[in-house]
Amino acid sequence: MTSYRDLPARIQRGELQPPPIAKLLGFTLTQIEPGKATIEMTADGRHANPMGTLHGGVLCDITDAAMGMALASTLEDGETFTTLELKINFLKPVWTSKLKAVGLLVKRGKTICLGQSDVTDEKDQLVARATCTMMVLRGDQAQGR
Repeated sequence: MTSYRDLPARIQRGELQPPPIAKLLGFTLTQIEPGKATIEMTADGRHANPMGTLHGGVLCDITDAAMGMALASTLEDGETFTTLELKINFLKPVWTSKLKAVGLLVKRGKTICLGQSDVTDEKDQLVARATCTMMVLRGDQAQGR
């Protein structure tokens, strides 16, 4: 089985292609260390909802990616993971801005993990805060993930 621990760092260094969702939305993994990851993107009109502001799903995507990469940086050989639930608070509307989502692994259990991510804009104002529960997968559960 493949080791995923080095995957985030290899993506960040450009050794591996970013995942398709990163290309689609235009976000980049800019920093990685064990239990912490930073995702950055420039939000613009192509990310807008019908009211013209940034679609909340985009904020969910970048927080999920940041928290997921934070967990991935701690995986052992033969482990993968999945997000079980994600909760987000939208705190400030965004039209166009450079955004930064910093994902932290708050608690790394054997199976269940807790992540947190804050999204800030280019003025360093808090745009959204998310938490998620993730599950580490092993053996048959990890196959094909």
